[in-house]
Amino acid sequence: MSAHAPEAGSPAPAAPGTDSGAHPLAREQAHLTASRAALRAMREDVEALDIRDVTANWVNAIVLQAQIDDRIKALADLAHTPLFFGRLNYLHAPGAELAEGAEGEQFYIGRRHVHDADGDPMVIDWRAPVSQPFYRASKNDPQDIALRRRFGYTGGELTAYEDEHLSDPAEAAAAVSKLLQQEIERPRVGPMRDIVATIQPEQDEIVRSGLSGSVCVQGGPGTGKTAVGLHRVAYLLYAHRERLARTGTLVIGPNRSFLQYIEQVLPALGELEVKQATVEDLVTRDGLEVRGADAAATAVVKGDARMAQVLRRAVRSHVTPPAEPLMVVRGSRRWRVPAYELEEIVAELLDRDIRYGAARDALPQRIAHTVLVRMEQAGEAPDDRVQDAVARGAAVKATVKAMWPAVDPAKLVLRLLSEPEFLAQHAEGVLTDDEQRLLLWSKPFRSVKSAKWSTADLVLIDEAADLVERTHSLGHVVLDEAQDLSPMQYRAVGRRCTTGSATVLGDLAQGTTPWATRSWAEALAHLGKPEAVLEELTAGFRVPREVIAYASRLLPSISPGLAAVSSVRETPGSLVVAPATDLTASVIDACRDSLGHEGSIGLIAADARIPELARALEAAGMPYLSPGEETTAQARLTLVPASLAKGLEYDYVVLDEPAAIVAGEPDERTGLRRLYVCLTRAVSGLTALHATPLPPALAGA
Repeated sequence: MSAHAPEAGSPAPAAPGTDSGAHPLAREQAHLTASRAALRAMREDVEALDIRDVTANWVNAIVLQAQIDDRIKALADLAHTPLFFGRLNYLHAPGAELAEGAEGEQFYIGRRHVHDADGDPMVIDWRAPVSQPFYRASKNDPQDIALRRRFGYTGGELTAYEDEHLSDPAEAAAAVSKLLQQEIERPRVGPMRDIVATIQPEQDEIVRSGLSGSVCVQGGPGTGKTAVGLHRVAYLLYAHRERLARTGTLVIGPNRSFLQYIEQVLPALGELEVKQATVEDLVTRDGLEVRGADAAATAVVKGDARMAQVLRRAVRSHVTPPAEPLMVVRGSRRWRVPAYELEEIVAELLDRDIRYGAARDALPQRIAHTVLVRMEQAGEAPDDRVQDAVARGAAVKATVKAMWPAVDPAKLVLRLLSEPEFLAQHAEGVLTDDEQRLLLWSKPFRSVKSAKWSTADLVLIDEAADLVERTHSLGHVVLDEAQDLSPMQYRAVGRRCTTGSATVLGDLAQGTTPWATRSWAEALAHLGKPEAVLEELTAGFRVPREVIAYASRLLPSISPGLAAVSSVRETPGSLVVAPATDLTASVIDACRDSLGHEGSIGLIAADARIPELARALEAAGMPYLSPGEETTAQARLTLVPASLAKGLEYDYVVLDEPAAIVAGEPDERTGLRRLYVCLTRAVSGLTALHATPLPPALAGA
């Protein structure tokens, strides 16, 4: 591998597929300038479009203008974001087997496609098939690549490049790319950024896997699982744009702070239409809001998959056998449907196991058809209009209402949580008496609006609503930090992709809820995707080796048998663990020292310690941000409650009192998992300070 920068002197000798002549860096800089000009011209061409001559009406004009506006946004040239980050020189033109004698071609790989005035490509989208060898090719498998070139940037300016001659047997296999490592270790200020220039082969295989299949990615801290999931969405939108434009895509995260942190990744890749939500967002309904909270034991029962059976029984219990025959009057004639025939119709619909609401809608037509058969037997010739009229008649409507009444999902759950007899009737043989007592409100609420619903309650209502009417399914759903979901929450997400696919991202060792996922096979079954392929990422690119090794001491206690992350980053001095006599003062001093470094700083502490630390920071004249607020060059310190640390990352982390983080959770295992999360938020350095002894699982190795 050869590296080049302005001060590196003369270039290396030319090899097949490499530059020849002087000043290759200058030529690359010139190509960057020309590519930016071409992108600007593409944007100006779109801005100059006049839709008045091509739209037939105002509705079409609004739709077309929205598409044009999105296209203009997608063609924005971000000053500090490299337009291209690599170059491939092929030995032969792709598809050369179809064109005898074709010579190799050269492609610049970037975040989006850019072409010149003649339509010739100047930058190739990283998602295009011709770009794949940039991520996958190696000395052992060069994939017809003569040269792979990586570019280094400083403040948006191209300042260096690094070459790998993959098909040259004289060049030894390259060590870790310095430019690649510099990009991974670049200080973080602001929201999460894309990793399109640094995707590794094992990550790229997941990113480019097909739309038809679901994928579950088990990845420890720093393995890039979140970035892989987001880049997979971008790839699928590129490869299946029309289909996903119709069916939709959704990214689900654990909380708003996390979603704000990742929200700029897809727009930076040119994808502006992907929606983001939490599970709570998915299940929130008009007029219902979370105003209550469950004790851990109650939440575990409400999140148990057995609740789906309880709800199913409760919904179907509204179906009542007919008490008397139906009499339909048509003109001077009366048509009688005996009760036993009505009961047969109801039984048939129940046996078909269709949605409660769909069956209720079908019931009037089934009854009307029975009446029409009697009319035909009597010599009449009724048509479909007569059947519709019978189905809409008052007698049939009244019978349907009595046998198959409408069900309000929220009122149903209200009854289950308020009425011991109603709950016992439908939970018999499913939940124990103790579990039923945990579900019941100590003081029942009078109405749906007055009830203090918890998040778990809204998930139950969502399940009941799906039993009544099918939930709309999307084309693809990405579920991040999935290990914290309950079985019922998995079911809620699964309903959103019954006809589509899913990308599930998580780490079993980071599960910090009482109902945390025990195995991915179990989780995927609840999601409705048992056939999903399980991929494991074990190479760490974010957390320094010393830090991840220290945190991995907890793995035998929190997730026995799970492989530890092997970090590729060795950063001597990245870990400091020290006792403190005056803990708060020592933490403030550590924050001040960390601010002497470049990049973002996270002060992570047990939730109960946050008020005291906030006061200490204010007294010290050190401004700080809350999770979700964007870091800037002027505001780089964020005060993070341990409960909100998951998924976030900072260049330097100051960790306050590990034992307090453990003690802040309902049980020791959950506390140690929370601590594992907090220990692995650092990208460049971790300082852990404690006034009380460290947890034995951490100190005893």
